[in-house]
Amino acid sequence: MVVVMTPDATDEDVQRVVDKVTAVGGEAFVSKGLTRTIIGLVGDIDSFHGLNLRTLPGVGDVQRISDPFKLVSRQHHPERSTVWVGAPGQQVPIGPDTFTFIAGPCAVESAQQTLEAVEMARAAGAVMMRGGAYKPRTSPYAFQGLGVKGLEILASVREATGMPVVTEVVDARDVAVVAEHADMLQIGTRNMANFGLLQAVGQAGKPVLLKRGMTATIEEWLMAAEYIAQRGNLDVVLCERGIRTFEPATRNTLDISAVPIVQSKSHLPVIVDPSHAAGVKDLVVPLSRAAIAVGADGVIVDVHPHPEEALCDGPQALLGADLRSLAQAVRQLPPTVGRVDAGTARR
Repeated sequence: MVVVMTPDATDEDVQRVVDKVTAVGGEAFVSKGLTRTIIGLVGDIDSFHGLNLRTLPGVGDVQRISDPFKLVSRQHHPERSTVWVGAPGQQVPIGPDTFTFIAGPCAVESAQQTLEAVEMARAAGAVMMRGGAYKPRTSPYAFQGLGVKGLEILASVREATGMPVVTEVVDARDVAVVAEHADMLQIGTRNMANFGLLQAVGQAGKPVLLKRGMTATIEEWLMAAEYIAQRGNLDVVLCERGIRTFEPATRNTLDISAVPIVQSKSHLPVIVDPSHAAGVKDLVVPLSRAAIAVGADGVIVDVHPHPEEALCDGPQALLGADLRSLAQAVRQLPPTVGRVDAGTARR
Protein backbone atom coordinates (compact mmCIF):
# COMPACT_ATOMS: atom_id res chain seq x y z
CA MET A 1 0.00 0.00 0.00
CA VAL A 2 1.18 3.52 -0.81
CA VAL A 3 0.17 6.85 0.72
CA VAL A 4 0.58 9.80 -1.65
CA MET A 5 0.93 13.11 0.17
CA THR A 6 -0.27 16.40 -1.31
CA PRO A 7 2.35 18.87 -2.60
CA ASP A 8 1.73 21.16 0.38
CA ALA A 9 1.94 18.42 3.02
CA THR A 10 4.14 19.37 5.97
CA ASP A 11 6.70 17.26 7.80
CA GLU A 12 4.19 17.02 10.66
CA ASP A 13 1.57 15.61 8.25
CA VAL A 14 4.04 12.97 7.08
CA GLN A 15 5.04 12.06 10.62
CA ARG A 16 1.38 11.72 11.61
CA VAL A 17 0.91 9.05 8.94
CA VAL A 18 4.09 7.26 9.98
CA ASP A 19 3.03 7.26 13.64
CA LYS A 20 -0.40 5.81 12.87
CA VAL A 21 1.09 3.04 10.74
CA THR A 22 3.73 2.05 13.27
CA ALA A 23 1.12 2.09 16.04
CA VAL A 24 -0.63 -0.91 14.41
CA GLY A 25 2.62 -2.81 13.90
CA GLY A 26 3.36 -1.68 10.35
CA GLU A 27 6.40 -0.07 8.76
CA ALA A 28 6.36 3.21 6.84
CA PHE A 29 9.09 4.19 4.37
CA VAL A 30 9.11 7.86 3.37
CA SER A 31 10.39 8.72 -0.11
CA LYS A 32 10.66 12.33 -1.24
CA GLY A 33 10.63 13.30 -4.90
CA LEU A 34 10.82 16.64 -6.65
CA THR A 35 7.15 17.54 -6.21
CA ARG A 36 5.64 15.16 -3.68
CA THR A 37 6.24 12.67 -0.92
CA ILE A 38 5.28 9.00 -1.07
CA ILE A 39 4.99 6.71 1.96
CA GLY A 40 5.26 2.99 1.32
CA LEU A 41 3.53 0.79 3.87
CA VAL A 42 4.58 -2.72 4.87
CA GLY A 43 2.40 -4.83 7.13
CA ASP A 44 -1.18 -6.02 7.54
CA ILE A 45 -3.36 -4.40 4.85
CA ASP A 46 -6.56 -4.84 6.86
CA SER A 47 -5.06 -2.94 9.79
CA PHE A 48 -4.09 -0.10 7.47
CA HIS A 49 -7.61 0.12 6.05
CA GLY A 50 -8.92 0.68 9.57
CA LEU A 51 -6.76 3.77 10.01
CA ASN A 52 -8.78 5.91 7.56
CA LEU A 53 -5.53 7.45 6.32
CA ARG A 54 -7.33 9.36 3.55
CA THR A 55 -8.90 11.63 6.17
CA LEU A 56 -5.58 12.79 7.60
CA PRO A 57 -4.25 16.30 6.79
CA GLY A 58 -1.82 16.31 3.88
CA VAL A 59 -2.90 12.93 2.48
CA GLY A 60 -3.79 13.11 -1.21
CA ASP A 61 -4.50 9.46 -1.91
CA VAL A 62 -4.05 5.93 -0.58
CA GLN A 63 -3.46 3.23 -3.18
CA ARG A 64 -3.09 -0.51 -3.13
CA ILE A 65 -0.43 -1.38 -5.70
CA SER A 66 -0.36 -4.86 -7.21
CA ASP A 67 3.14 -4.50 -8.66
CA PRO A 68 5.86 -5.86 -6.35
CA PHE A 69 7.74 -2.59 -6.94
CA LYS A 70 5.35 -0.14 -5.26
CA LEU A 71 7.12 3.21 -5.25
CA VAL A 72 8.60 3.11 -8.74
CA SER A 73 5.43 1.74 -10.38
CA ARG A 74 3.27 3.75 -12.76
CA GLN A 75 0.20 2.39 -10.98
CA HIS A 76 0.46 5.15 -8.39
CA HIS A 77 2.46 7.62 -10.53
CA PRO A 78 0.95 7.52 -14.04
CA GLU A 79 3.01 10.43 -15.36
CA ARG A 80 6.67 9.69 -16.06
CA SER A 81 9.16 11.48 -13.80
CA THR A 82 11.97 13.90 -14.50
CA VAL A 83 15.14 13.71 -12.40
CA TRP A 84 17.24 16.88 -12.05
CA VAL A 85 21.00 16.48 -11.61
CA GLY A 86 23.49 19.12 -10.51
CA ALA A 87 23.72 22.28 -8.46
CA PRO A 88 21.14 25.07 -8.87
CA GLY A 89 21.90 27.01 -12.01
CA GLN A 90 23.58 23.97 -13.57
CA GLN A 91 20.85 21.36 -13.09
CA VAL A 92 20.28 19.07 -16.05
CA PRO A 93 16.97 17.18 -16.52
CA ILE A 94 16.65 13.50 -17.38
CA GLY A 95 13.09 12.65 -18.30
CA PRO A 96 10.35 12.24 -20.89
CA ASP A 97 10.47 15.66 -22.56
CA THR A 98 14.22 15.95 -23.07
CA PHE A 99 17.17 13.93 -24.36
CA THR A 100 20.24 13.92 -22.12
CA PHE A 101 23.67 13.22 -23.57
CA ILE A 102 26.19 12.07 -20.95
CA ALA A 103 29.81 11.37 -21.90
CA GLY A 104 33.31 11.19 -20.53
CA PRO A 105 36.11 8.74 -19.77
CA CYS A 106 35.23 5.30 -18.48
CA ALA A 107 37.99 5.73 -15.89
CA VAL A 108 39.67 8.80 -14.44
CA GLU A 109 43.39 8.29 -15.11
CA SER A 110 44.76 11.79 -14.65
CA ALA A 111 43.56 15.38 -14.42
CA GLN A 112 44.74 16.15 -17.96
CA GLN A 113 43.16 13.04 -19.52
CA THR A 114 39.84 13.67 -17.75
CA LEU A 115 39.67 17.34 -18.72
CA GLU A 116 40.56 16.56 -22.35
CA ALA A 117 37.91 13.83 -22.54
CA VAL A 118 35.22 15.99 -20.96
CA GLU A 119 36.05 18.96 -23.21
CA MET A 120 35.70 16.61 -26.21
CA ALA A 121 32.38 15.40 -24.84
CA ARG A 122 31.10 18.94 -24.26
CA ALA A 123 32.11 19.99 -27.78
CA ALA A 124 30.07 17.04 -29.10
CA GLY A 125 26.98 18.22 -27.19
CA ALA A 126 27.20 16.37 -23.88
CA VAL A 127 25.55 18.17 -20.94
CA MET A 128 26.72 15.82 -18.17
CA MET A 129 30.01 14.04 -17.66
CA ARG A 130 30.77 10.52 -16.58
CA GLY A 131 34.02 9.27 -15.10
CA GLY A 132 34.99 6.36 -12.90
CA ALA A 133 37.03 6.98 -9.76
CA TYR A 134 36.28 3.48 -8.45
CA LYS A 135 36.35 0.67 -11.02
CA PRO A 136 34.96 -2.78 -10.16
CA ARG A 137 36.91 -5.08 -12.48
CA THR A 138 36.66 -8.77 -13.26
CA SER A 139 40.41 -9.18 -12.71
CA PRO A 140 41.95 -8.12 -9.39
CA TYR A 141 45.05 -7.14 -11.38
CA ALA A 142 43.22 -4.64 -13.62
CA PHE A 143 43.18 -0.90 -12.94
CA GLN A 144 40.82 -0.31 -10.01
CA GLY A 145 40.59 3.48 -10.22
CA LEU A 146 42.19 6.38 -8.37
CA GLY A 147 39.63 6.47 -5.56
CA VAL A 148 39.36 9.77 -3.70
CA LYS A 149 42.01 11.37 -5.92
CA GLY A 150 39.81 10.53 -8.90
CA LEU A 151 36.81 12.10 -7.20
CA GLU A 152 38.80 15.28 -6.61
CA ILE A 153 39.75 15.37 -10.30
CA LEU A 154 36.12 15.02 -11.31
CA ALA A 155 35.11 17.84 -8.99
CA SER A 156 37.80 20.10 -10.44
CA VAL A 157 36.73 19.31 -14.01
CA ARG A 158 33.13 20.11 -13.06
CA GLU A 159 34.35 23.46 -11.75
CA ALA A 160 36.12 24.11 -15.05
CA THR A 161 33.30 23.01 -17.36
CA GLY A 162 30.08 23.53 -15.40
CA MET A 163 28.97 19.96 -16.21
CA PRO A 164 27.35 17.81 -13.48
CA VAL A 165 29.21 14.59 -12.59
CA VAL A 166 27.95 11.02 -12.43
CA THR A 167 30.37 8.47 -11.00
CA GLU A 168 30.16 4.95 -9.64
CA VAL A 169 30.18 3.93 -6.00
CA VAL A 170 31.05 0.30 -5.30
CA ASP A 171 31.05 0.07 -1.52
CA ALA A 172 28.52 1.32 1.03
CA ARG A 173 31.43 2.64 3.11
CA ASP A 174 32.34 5.03 0.27
CA VAL A 175 28.87 6.50 -0.31
CA ALA A 176 29.45 9.59 1.80
CA VAL A 177 32.73 10.59 0.15
CA VAL A 178 31.40 9.94 -3.36
CA ALA A 179 28.24 11.95 -2.61
CA GLU A 180 30.44 14.79 -1.36
CA HIS A 181 32.17 15.08 -4.76
CA ALA A 182 29.56 13.89 -7.30
CA ASP A 183 26.16 15.13 -8.42
CA MET A 184 24.81 11.66 -9.19
CA LEU A 185 25.78 8.25 -7.81
CA GLN A 186 26.03 5.31 -10.20
CA ILE A 187 25.33 1.71 -9.25
CA GLY A 188 27.08 -0.55 -11.75
CA THR A 189 25.84 -3.81 -13.21
CA ARG A 190 27.82 -5.95 -10.74
CA ASN A 191 26.23 -4.16 -7.78
CA MET A 192 22.61 -4.00 -8.92
CA ALA A 193 21.75 -6.69 -6.37
CA ASN A 194 24.02 -5.34 -3.61
CA PHE A 195 21.09 -4.48 -1.40
CA GLY A 196 23.09 -2.86 1.37
CA LEU A 197 24.67 -0.50 -1.17
CA LEU A 198 21.26 0.25 -2.72
CA GLN A 199 19.88 1.20 0.68
CA ALA A 200 22.93 3.35 1.42
CA VAL A 201 22.63 5.40 -1.78
CA GLY A 202 18.90 5.69 -1.11
CA GLN A 203 19.79 7.64 2.03
CA ALA A 204 22.59 9.74 0.48
CA GLY A 205 20.45 12.63 -0.77
CA LYS A 206 21.77 12.51 -4.36
CA PRO A 207 20.16 11.22 -7.60
CA VAL A 208 21.10 7.66 -8.51
CA LEU A 209 21.88 6.06 -11.88
CA LEU A 210 21.02 2.36 -11.58
CA LYS A 211 22.46 0.08 -14.25
CA ARG A 212 20.73 -3.17 -15.08
CA GLY A 213 22.50 -6.28 -13.86
CA MET A 214 24.07 -8.28 -16.67
CA THR A 215 21.76 -11.25 -15.98
CA ALA A 216 18.83 -9.40 -14.39
CA THR A 217 15.24 -9.58 -15.52
CA ILE A 218 13.33 -6.32 -15.87
CA GLU A 219 11.39 -7.05 -12.68
CA GLU A 220 14.60 -7.69 -10.74
CA TRP A 221 15.97 -4.40 -12.06
CA LEU A 222 12.88 -2.52 -10.93
CA MET A 223 12.96 -4.22 -7.55
CA ALA A 224 16.53 -2.96 -7.14
CA ALA A 225 15.22 0.54 -7.84
CA GLU A 226 12.56 -0.07 -5.22
CA TYR A 227 15.28 -0.65 -2.61
CA ILE A 228 16.60 2.86 -3.32
CA ALA A 229 13.14 4.43 -3.35
CA GLN A 230 12.14 2.71 -0.12
CA ARG A 231 15.02 4.40 1.67
CA GLY A 232 13.73 7.83 0.73
CA ASN A 233 15.06 8.56 -2.76
CA LEU A 234 12.73 8.71 -5.76
CA ASP A 235 15.35 10.45 -7.94
CA VAL A 236 16.44 7.28 -9.72
CA VAL A 237 17.40 6.92 -13.39
CA LEU A 238 17.55 3.44 -14.89
CA CYS A 239 20.27 2.49 -17.39
CA GLU A 240 20.04 -0.38 -19.88
CA ARG A 241 23.63 -1.43 -20.60
CA GLY A 242 23.22 -4.80 -22.26
CA ILE A 243 22.67 -8.25 -20.83
CA ARG A 244 24.74 -11.40 -21.05
CA THR A 245 23.54 -13.83 -23.72
CA PHE A 246 25.02 -16.66 -25.77
CA GLU A 247 26.10 -14.23 -28.54
CA PRO A 248 29.89 -13.55 -28.51
CA ALA A 249 29.96 -10.92 -31.29
CA THR A 250 29.49 -8.15 -28.71
CA ARG A 251 30.45 -7.86 -25.07
CA ASN A 252 26.76 -7.82 -24.12
CA THR A 253 23.46 -7.83 -26.00
CA LEU A 254 21.70 -4.46 -25.85
CA ASP A 255 18.09 -5.19 -24.88
CA ILE A 256 16.58 -2.26 -26.74
CA SER A 257 13.05 -3.54 -26.04
CA ALA A 258 13.69 -3.02 -22.32
CA VAL A 259 13.39 0.75 -22.76
CA PRO A 260 9.68 0.91 -23.74
CA ILE A 261 8.83 -2.04 -21.48
CA VAL A 262 10.29 -0.35 -18.42
CA GLN A 263 8.71 2.97 -19.35
CA SER A 264 5.32 1.25 -19.44
CA LYS A 265 5.85 -0.23 -15.97
CA SER A 266 7.73 2.50 -14.11
CA HIS A 267 7.67 6.29 -13.99
CA LEU A 268 11.47 6.45 -13.70
CA PRO A 269 13.59 7.79 -16.60
CA VAL A 270 15.47 5.23 -18.70
CA ILE A 271 18.76 5.84 -20.52
CA VAL A 272 21.03 3.54 -22.56
CA ASP A 273 24.77 2.81 -22.33
CA PRO A 274 25.77 1.66 -25.83
CA SER A 275 29.49 1.71 -24.99
CA HIS A 276 29.34 -1.06 -22.39
CA ALA A 277 26.68 -2.93 -24.30
CA ALA A 278 28.79 -3.27 -27.44
CA GLY A 279 32.33 -3.11 -26.10
CA VAL A 280 33.52 -1.85 -29.50
CA LYS A 281 33.45 1.73 -30.77
CA ASP A 282 32.03 0.92 -34.22
CA LEU A 283 28.67 -0.06 -32.70
CA VAL A 284 28.27 2.86 -30.31
CA VAL A 285 26.78 5.30 -32.83
CA PRO A 286 24.31 2.80 -34.40
CA LEU A 287 23.13 1.69 -30.96
CA SER A 288 22.78 5.32 -29.86
CA ARG A 289 20.57 5.97 -32.86
CA ALA A 290 18.47 2.94 -31.91
CA ALA A 291 18.18 4.19 -28.32
CA ILE A 292 16.93 7.58 -29.49
CA ALA A 293 14.44 5.99 -31.89
CA VAL A 294 12.98 3.67 -29.26
CA GLY A 295 12.38 6.54 -26.84
CA ALA A 296 15.31 6.44 -24.40
CA ASP A 297 15.62 9.52 -22.20
CA GLY A 298 19.35 9.76 -22.87
CA VAL A 299 22.61 7.94 -23.60
CA ILE A 300 25.84 7.63 -21.66
CA VAL A 301 29.00 6.92 -23.68
CA ASP A 302 32.75 6.59 -23.25
CA VAL A 303 35.10 9.25 -24.65
CA HIS A 304 38.90 9.20 -24.39
CA PRO A 305 41.54 11.44 -25.99
CA HIS A 306 43.89 8.48 -26.52
CA PRO A 307 41.90 5.21 -26.51
CA GLU A 308 44.96 3.12 -27.36
CA GLU A 309 46.48 4.20 -24.04
CA ALA A 310 43.33 3.86 -21.93
CA LEU A 311 43.63 1.89 -18.70
CA CYS A 312 40.01 0.74 -19.00
CA ASP A 313 37.75 -0.09 -21.98
CA GLY A 314 39.80 1.71 -24.62
CA PRO A 315 38.31 -0.27 -27.57
CA GLN A 316 34.85 1.23 -26.95
CA ALA A 317 35.90 4.86 -26.41
CA LEU A 318 35.05 7.45 -29.05
CA LEU A 319 37.04 10.31 -30.54
CA GLY A 320 37.48 11.97 -33.91
CA ALA A 321 35.08 11.00 -36.68
CA ASP A 322 33.15 8.58 -34.46
CA LEU A 323 32.49 11.27 -31.87
CA ARG A 324 31.45 13.70 -34.61
CA SER A 325 28.97 11.11 -35.93
CA LEU A 326 27.52 10.68 -32.47
CA ALA A 327 27.29 14.46 -32.04
CA GLN A 328 25.30 14.65 -35.28
CA ALA A 329 22.95 11.87 -34.15
CA VAL A 330 22.19 13.41 -30.74
CA ARG A 331 21.64 16.79 -32.34
CA GLN A 332 19.41 15.73 -35.24
CA LEU A 333 17.44 12.67 -34.09
CA PRO A 334 15.84 13.58 -30.72
CA PRO A 335 13.60 16.31 -32.24
CA THR A 336 12.11 13.72 -34.60
CA VAL A 337 10.74 11.84 -31.57
CA GLY A 338 9.56 14.96 -29.74
CA ARG A 339 12.60 15.55 -27.52
CA VAL A 340 14.62 18.70 -26.89
CA ASP A 341 18.25 18.92 -25.84
CA ALA A 342 18.42 18.70 -22.04
CA GLY A 343 21.02 21.46 -22.11
CA THR A 344 18.37 23.95 -23.20
CA ALA A 345 16.25 23.10 -20.15
CA ARG A 346 18.86 23.72 -17.45
CA ARG A 347 17.76 25.52 -14.33
